[in-house]
Amino acid sequence: MTHEQVQSWLDDYVSAWASNDADRIAELFSEDAAYSYRPWRDDANTVTGRDEVVASWQDDPDDPDTWEAEYAAYAVDGDRAVAVGWTRYFAHDDEPERVYHNAFLLEFDDEGRCTEFAEFYVREKKP
Repeated sequence: MTHEQVQSWLDDYVSAWASNDADRIAELFSEDAAYSYRPWRDDANTVTGRDEVVASWQDDPDDPDTWEAEYAAYAVDGDRAVAVGWTRYFAHDDEPERVYHNAFLLEFDDEGRCTEFAEFYVREKKP
């Protein structure tokens, strides 16, 4: 993978998230993909298999009008990459604005599909 290919994948990731379209989400991941939502915790939520990844995304989808996100390829080494960025959920009802700083550990197959995705994040505290 090149830096540009990883950036394109990240852009497609945000687009698929906004669409919540099963086919667009599935295109991002290999058939045997592993997606770890909280890999640092003992009770890490790791989903295995493309169909399970798609189902997990669609289980409790975010309305695309409630958030924005931007991620950038930080380092690329062969089929592995690190991406960094941020996700912002807009304030609404009783929910305050939430901003998360993200780091993704990514691994890709020969077709440019993600085989391993580990998501690390920290919520920004407002002063």
